[in-house]
Amino acid sequence: MNESDFNEKTTSSQLIYDGRIMQVYCDDIVLPDGKPSKREYVRHSGGAGVLAVDDEGFVYLVSQFRYPYGKNTIEIPAGKRERGEDPRVCAERELEEETGLKADRIELLATVYPTPAYTDEVLYVYLATGLKSVRSHLDDGEFLNVRKMKFEDALALADSGAVNDSKTLIAIYKYALMRRSNTR
Repeated sequence: MNESDFNEKTTSSQLIYDGRIMQVYCDDIVLPDGKPSKREYVRHSGGAGVLAVDDEGFVYLVSQFRYPYGKNTIEIPAGKRERGEDPRVCAERELEEETGLKADRIELLATVYPTPAYTDEVLYVYLATGLKSVRSHLDDGEFLNVRKMKFEDALALADSGAVNDSKTLIAIYKYALMRRSNTR
């Protein structure tokens, strides 16, 4: 079978839940072999995160409580995109809100489908350099600690399993590859 033959055809779509940050759907579909099936999935506006690296080689991560896991996680500064918002604008906003930093340069490191089996969420991961301090201003109900550390320490945290967040792992490892190939 050719990959283009793997497409599934939607015959109906039902909104099951319409929440503040996501919607849950259950669609009736027809499989490539003609059999009917269902697809349950989450629609999400996506998000953007940013690995901020200063001129001395320090990176800025955040630690915050994540309710679904019941524990604190270590992550790059990140947040939800507003519908139609440019991902880079989202990354810049989140960097400033969460760390009190602005960047002279922001470049895309990766576009990520974090869980393609059940959501259409897309995450954009950026690298920010040329950092300047500004005033941070967390969203209402947002509580986190900024963790400034040498990049090598962040890499060691990722290698040790202390970092479990996919966008953060991607940012750290991608930047490590860039440094190894001397593009940074």
